[in-house]
Amino acid sequence: MLRQSFKFFPRRKRIRELEFAIRDNPSAGNYEELADLYMEDGNFARARGCYDRAISSRTDSPDPFYRRAVCAIEMGDFAAAVPDLERVVSANSNYDFGRAAGLLAYAYANTEQRQRAQSLFEKVTRTSTLSETYYNYACLLAAEQRNPEAREWAQRILDKKPTMPGYLRRRERPWFRKASALLKRLPA
Repeated sequence: MLRQSFKFFPRRKRIRELEFAIRDNPSAGNYEELADLYMEDGNFARARGCYDRAISSRTDSPDPFYRRAVCAIEMGDFAAAVPDLERVVSANSNYDFGRAAGLLAYAYANTEQRQRAQSLFEKVTRTSTLSETYYNYACLLAAEQRNPEAREWAQRILDKKPTMPGYLRRRERPWFRKASALLKRLPA
């Protein structure tokens, strides 16, 4: 826990170094590294801007598109995330262990493309065990008033908790809290 508290010092130093380096060498690699650091720092708007510049220079890798989409989702701009995630998922449907497809389904759900979201969530949840995907699917089902199914998917998140090692339980803690809150909101 304490290690994470001090981890931002070297990251901030590296951010400053890259901001100066980009003035002399505005390469796609420098922009992408700076964007990654901004993203880790929680500065999604600046990260997204850097990914835009990295992508305009080099478009062969799906990674900057995926990370730009994640930044867009974190900023609540789901419509901007859809084309980037579609590109990534069309190149590799299992990108980031299926998280890209799960985020695409989530973006579809938040851009009123519920049929596409439903079919993609069904496909992704067959192979993925990511709590984030389960939670987003449960939220879609709850929004469609399919409460028993929503409760089932939220409960699946909580069912994983007893068998997880401690380090995973700590990492998944936000999803456990969100799933518990969703279960409390849903009628039985």
